[in-house]
Amino acid sequence: MTESFADQHWLSLVTFLPLVGAAFIMLRRWMMKANEDGSVSSDEQSQVDNVARWVAMLAAVGTFLVSLGVYALYDPSIAGYQLVEEFDWIGGGIGYKMGVDGISILFVLLTTFFMPICVLASWHSIKSRVADYMIAFLVLETLMIGVFCALDLFLFYFFFEGSLIPMFLIIGVWGSKGTKEFAGVSMPSRVYAAIKFFLYTLLGSLLLLIAMAWMYAQAGTTDIPTLQQTAFPAGAQKWLWLAFFASFAVKMPMWPVHTWLPDAHVQAPTAGSVVLAAILLKMGGYGFLRFSLPMFPIASADFAPLVYALSIIAIIYTSLVALAQEDMKKLIAYSSVAHMGFVTMGIFTGTKQGIEGGLFQMLSHGFISGALFLCVGVVYDRMHTREIAAYGGLVHRMPIYAFLFLFFTLGNVGLPGTSGFVGEILAMTGAFKVNSWIAFFAAFGVILSAAYALRLYRQVVYGDLTKEALMSIPDVDRRELLSLGVLMAFALYLGFNPGPALTVFSPAVDLLINNYNAALAAGGVM
Repeated sequence: MTESFADQHWLSLVTFLPLVGAAFIMLRRWMMKANEDGSVSSDEQSQVDNVARWVAMLAAVGTFLVSLGVYALYDPSIAGYQLVEEFDWIGGGIGYKMGVDGISILFVLLTTFFMPICVLASWHSIKSRVADYMIAFLVLETLMIGVFCALDLFLFYFFFEGSLIPMFLIIGVWGSKGTKEFAGVSMPSRVYAAIKFFLYTLLGSLLLLIAMAWMYAQAGTTDIPTLQQTAFPAGAQKWLWLAFFASFAVKMPMWPVHTWLPDAHVQAPTAGSVVLAAILLKMGGYGFLRFSLPMFPIASADFAPLVYALSIIAIIYTSLVALAQEDMKKLIAYSSVAHMGFVTMGIFTGTKQGIEGGLFQMLSHGFISGALFLCVGVVYDRMHTREIAAYGGLVHRMPIYAFLFLFFTLGNVGLPGTSGFVGEILAMTGAFKVNSWIAFFAAFGVILSAAYALRLYRQVVYGDLTKEALMSIPDVDRRELLSLGVLMAFALYLGFNPGPALTVFSPAVDLLINNYNAALAAGGVM
């Protein structure tokens, strides 16, 4: 009995299904009849906008359901790549190859899980060019899923860099109002943030492209599993590692190339901030695990002290910066940089606890940080300001919101029982095995995270309700409660029962560590 196309191409199906929804929205818009003067009536425009919302939601939910089918076919006991599909693409050793392992499968699920939430968060807040907005998000979903499934170096680069374009548009077109002076030129703040985001990430990736071209010239292939088994010379590894690091460090982002993130978060619409925090930042950590450690093990060991230093600076310094912020989004953005420091610290310990802690922290950060940006979006949609000083005493008018905000605030701190605790304790355990001082300074960062997170909560939620503008502010509606409630359930589930996620990670992590240690031993490092 022959297999159907879907049976043979599950990963291609889940990757490109969102584009079907985007194409339908475009077709529906083109079919809309314009008036004789070229304008469109408000009723027709409203109809197109509603169709775009529902098509985007159906496409996002459908993609999530297909990803569950992918996960059902995945065998977590197998360490290697599964559901592999490939065919010749460009030729000369450059092909279309897709596959997932324990390091990538849960991030595919995380991506498809968050997209319906992002569409739901944009349902009423996005009022202009709704069809274009939904198309941008669906295209972005395809590119993000492709990053986690690609098993060809140039295919990965296509998805990795392609994701810049829709995110650039989401920030630059639908971002916040306001202007900023730059180089003597006045421009909208959202455009400034979008350009800064694009330039930072693009410039880092140019070095990545040069390194990829050199690897292809040496190995004659861009097949990632083959390159992971290729022993590049120790001297070349250092330059290749630095080139890959330049791209992934910006994407994380690591200190000191993190400054684009607060601007991007502040200016992006709520759903843009959610997808940026929950998914896009994870591409950097994923890149370290997919490329840096397995392909350049000797260089990874040599540069590990540098990564530890940058990670500790990120954890402590950006926590102190967060403590001084007066904008809610900017505070959470700096918090993201600090928490990503635990990820890079854990990954480069080269230990099982450290790497699994880094992976779990990325997963947990997606739920908790994404939810915190949704919490900011709830009050911003009502008050149209993110200034902390504009709030106070919300518990008197918004008790359900106060409870949900408190839960995610404590999860961000790493309270035991939430998913944030598991990732941080595993990463610090791995760091302690390498150097106890690394773990000590990382733990100091946890204390600082409690300081800025609880300060934010106290100033926004507690106190007397004295501001006139807040006297009639409504509590969360059903749409907001659904989004935040689902994220709360997953953060609790992973906090009390991390075993299922760690079971998926474990075989792939064991294989990575074994190959890593074997390469170090062969190179005389161990």
